[in-house]
Amino acid sequence: MHISANSQVSSDRLLKPEDFNTVLNQQQVGLFTLKNKSGCVAQITNYGARLVALWVPDKYGIYKDVVLGFSSIADYLEAKENYHGATIGRCANRIEGGQFELDGTQYNLAINNGKNHLHGGNVGFESVVWEPMQLNCQTIQLSYYSRHVEEGYPGNLSVKVTYTLTDQDELSIQYHATTDQSTVINLTHHSYFNLKGEGEETINDHLLYINANKYTPLRNGSIPTGEISTLDNTPLDFRNAIPIDDRIDDDFDQLTIASGYDHNYVLNSQGHIPCAARVKELNSALIMEVYTDEPGIQLYTGNFLDGSDVGKSGKPYLRRCAFCLETQHFPNSPNQNGFPSVELRPGQQYDSVTTYKFLTE
Repeated sequence: MHISANSQVSSDRLLKPEDFNTVLNQQQVGLFTLKNKSGCVAQITNYGARLVALWVPDKYGIYKDVVLGFSSIADYLEAKENYHGATIGRCANRIEGGQFELDGTQYNLAINNGKNHLHGGNVGFESVVWEPMQLNCQTIQLSYYSRHVEEGYPGNLSVKVTYTLTDQDELSIQYHATTDQSTVINLTHHSYFNLKGEGEETINDHLLYINANKYTPLRNGSIPTGEISTLDNTPLDFRNAIPIDDRIDDDFDQLTIASGYDHNYVLNSQGHIPCAARVKELNSALIMEVYTDEPGIQLYTGNFLDGSDVGKSGKPYLRRCAFCLETQHFPNSPNQNGFPSVELRPGQQYDSVTTYKFLTE
């Protein structure tokens, strides 16, 4: 059901604009707040075009901030894990060896994850300052111009990300990009979610459903083998909602490689916007549904969070205290002809949408 909460998020619980007011690389950083009619609040910074807080009510009308993050720009700059809530690009996930070939030319990317390229490189889209334009109290558009050979990628790429907090308690994220030279692109959103509230225990008992019959198996280095395999009789199968930790420690090579779940699911009904995933927290009956037109979704269960970072609530971010559901094209797609293409050419437009919807039942 739709939540009609009587209470509001008090201003003293929200992050403070002055704690994000700084200049990085001669560009102004700030904090922007979106509110809908039912009282939900999203706070976004143009550093990394990232979501830093998302307040939604549970079935009791109690508002919870359900995304991990930090209370100041200084904390983001010092954090061990810098992907919290960020827009990831140019290419999300891993590219093997930091290399790919396009139109007969080999491109060499930054190596920042073992022997591979991850999430756009050393200075990906999460680490740059975007140009903000708050369109109204529920919508903000952030723009970035990624120059030719930035982190090794070809082409000047113009990117826009639009966050809208709807009156249906949805956070909609729309992506748009164009290029002046053939390139590759695979954008995603990297919030760490905990439906109990930021910093509250683990997400092991959250019930998870993923609308996928297949996945892309990994080999060492968490690089896809290139196969698209069935989920039948594997502990990666979430077609029937089960607790996240129900099989996370099973003796299965895929779980060993990733130290838990860190896998790309091949979504059913690609090309339109079905429910890709659904997560429920039983005590509060709070539910998050994910809708997307992307062909894949990456489930990551915070396997490498180790308590080094302390979040907004003053609590350390421990292993498996949050999950990510990153809508995307498949990892290492520039090197896999059998995967959906991530190529973008002059005259074409890259458009994608992902929506996180919150409700109770």
